[in-house]
Order: sequence, then C-alpha cells, then structure tokens
Amino acid sequence: MSIKRVHFSFAKHVSRRSFLKGIGVSLALPAMESMFPAFAAAPVPSGPKRLVAVGNSFGMYQPSFFPTETGFDYVAPELLQPLDSLRKQFTVMSNLDHGLTGGHFGVHSFLSGVLKVDAKNMPDGNISVDQRAAEVLGSATRFPTLTVGSSGGLHNGCQMSWTRSGVRVPPISGPRELFRKLFEQDSEAGKKAATERSVLKKSILDSVMMDAKSMSKSVTAQDRDKLDEYLTAVREAEVKVDQGRHWIGVPKPKAPIDQPTNQGIVLDLPTLYDLIVLALQTDSTRIASLEISSEQFDASILGVSGGYHLTSHHGQEENKIRDLVKLELYQTQQFAKFLEKLNTLQDASTGGSLLNDSMVLFGSGMGNSNAHTNTDLPIILAGGGFKHGQHIALPKEGYRRVPLSNLYLSVLHRMGVEDEYFAHSTGTLPQLETA
Repeated sequence: MSIKRVHFSFAKHVSRRSFLKGIGVSLALPAMESMFPAFAAAPVPSGPKRLVAVGNSFGMYQPSFFPTETGFDYVAPELLQPLDSLRKQFTVMSNLDHGLTGGHFGVHSFLSGVLKVDAKNMPDGNISVDQRAAEVLGSATRFPTLTVGSSGGLHNGCQMSWTRSGVRVPPISGPRELFRKLFEQDSEAGKKAATERSVLKKSILDSVMMDAKSMSKSVTAQDRDKLDEYLTAVREAEVKVDQGRHWIGVPKPKAPIDQPTNQGIVLDLPTLYDLIVLALQTDSTRIASLEISSEQFDASILGVSGGYHLTSHHGQEENKIRDLVKLELYQTQQFAKFLEKLNTLQDASTGGSLLNDSMVLFGSGMGNSNAHTNTDLPIILAGGGFKHGQHIALPKEGYRRVPLSNLYLSVLHRMGVEDEYFAHSTGTLPQLETA
C-alpha cells in the first residue's frame, strides 16, 4: 500500500528545543532546565490538568456520526445519541485530519499527526500529543502516562502513543494488568530489588558518562554532534532513574474494587474505562490513552458475525452497514458512560468535576474504513472548560483547510504546555472558545 502526504499550507516550524531523536530514548518527564530554558518556566495550569485520548482502528461510519447541521442546534445522529444528555460537555468536529494517506498505517498517526516513516524529517519526530503532555507534566504523578487497551498489530492495531524517538508505547493489555499496576503494593523484597536495580543503573550511567566525556576530546566535529546527542540520552536516563527511585517508597492507593479478570476488549471496555477514572481520581496519572484495536474485538459478542474488519469493508451493503454501526454504537455508549462518571465525580483540588478539569479526546486515524481513507476523521473533544455543545464543521478544501494538529496544540496550551507548534499545526483552533 502506498503512503503519501496530502500537503496543507503549513506554517514554517521554528524549533525552540533540541531533543534526542532516533536512538530509542524518550522519557515522559519535564524538559530539563539546563537544556531547555524556554520550557523550564512553563506555567502550571490552573484549569484542566488531565488528558485522556480514546481511539479505535476503523473510525466511525460517517453518515451516522457527523450531524447534518452545524452549530448548537444540530440533531444528534445515531452514534452520538448516547452522548446527547451530555451535549453541553462536548464538541463534535468534522473535516479535521492530518492530510495523510496510508489506510491502516495512517491510523497510527492519529495522536501524532506524523507517519513513522516521516518522523526523521520532523524536528520532534512522531511524538504523540499524550506523550508530549507527559514530558512536561508527567513527573507530578507515579505514572507520567498510562496507555491501555488491546495491543493489535501493524495492520489493524491503533498504535496511538509514540515517543519522540519513534518508539511505540505498548498498551497495558487488560484490566487485570492495569489494576495491578495501579493498586498492587510492592513487597519489601520487591522494593529492595527495585532500589538495587536503581543504584546499579545509576552506576552504569555514571560510568558511561565518564567514558563519553573522555571520548569527546578526540572526536571530529561531526562525531561530536552525535556524541552530544548520546550524552543527552544519558542525562535523560538519569532523570528517569531518579524519578523511579522516588516512587519506590511511596505506597500505592488502596484498591476501591476487587481485581478484575480479562475477558477480551469488548467485555473489558467498561472496566478499562472505570480503571482510568480511578487512576485520575487517585492522581496516579493525569494523562491516559485507550486503544480499541479491532484485532481482539470479538464482534460476535454484540451479535455481529464475520468479524470487525470484514464488517468495516461494508461495500455499501445495508446489512453490513447496520452491523458496523452496531459495533460503533457500543463504543460510543461506553464512552458516554465514561464521561458521565467523570462529570459526577469531584476534583478534590479544584472543587469542580473531573470532566471539567480534564480534556477527553475521542476519535480515530481512520475516516472511512470501507475506502481506507484517513480524511475527515471522527473527532469529539469533551471537558476542559471549552465552549461545548456544538458541531464545528471546519473548511473542507484549499488553503483554508485546518489540520487536526491545531486542535492538539489548543489542548497542549490548555494544559500549560506553551509550544509554538505541534506536528504540522498552523496555529490553534480559535473555534473552541472558552466558556
């Protein structure tokens, strides 16, 4: 399958930071002051401080997802009806995408705006918006970011979260594993072993740093640039080791529920959402992503034969479209329940609801699964104190077309990450006025 780029009229990037790329090191920690002074003083946001991103492999059937009307008085189509009681808490947007093609492989750019094959040409690689937020804000919690869901392969997997060095962040594969990560206390022997590993890693890094500095005296100017990148990687790894050491002695919160079992992504989906709510509520993390991969999605549980992938290639057959919408409706129903829980729970630090103090993104890197197109992606943004309740239809064509990365830049700014750009953004999304 060919992979091409459909060009927007993008603004020229002006990089304000120099990050290591291409050698497999990327940490979900704040940029270090000595290396990135422009970002060391980034303000701590007083409003929404959480981000959750939810995506699937095959998008949404567009005629059943996008309202016909724009503005605040739209009629909710079938796939949005489960969310209609929360209409004032979210915005649906049409004609947003990354200007990419690539079918299933294009899906992987959903949160990054960049195909992995193009990452080397970007100043920040193909880092996804959740990982960028975690770099700046993630050190305040035990888990800088949590990626959960069904793993999936290259073909039908979501693969949404990426480090800036092009490494995929693998998801925690089920609710049992996520529960243990959040609530299972480490034994004293485990804490001792973790401390010993931390000390050993620090010793190795110190030795590597000494060798690298010694080597710097005899390398060429070109090699010195490579060595500088290597030293940067070592310094970043040192910060990660220090952060991990801090949390070894901090008890995890007490589990408010019993440990769940894994039943497959369809039956696990409500439990995964509940655990993400608990992760936010206990401040175990402030940034999470949920991948709903089609590869482990057992459509028969929802009364659909033939599998999710085959159903998505509906060929305009009415019975297949009906089955596809049934699979997608289940997803929007569970998403609606997730938003309802966030809306009813209070954020102890602000007194508002968890939903108002969070931004929740729902969508996919696939626009039309039947045609394998990556345009006009299904996008919902909930929470965060924006002026919600509307359907925003962005310009479809030409120089007025708006990249999805503009929305991501707005999200980052709302979290206090004052980047000048994200991926191929040309600015923020002013249509999302604050409430």
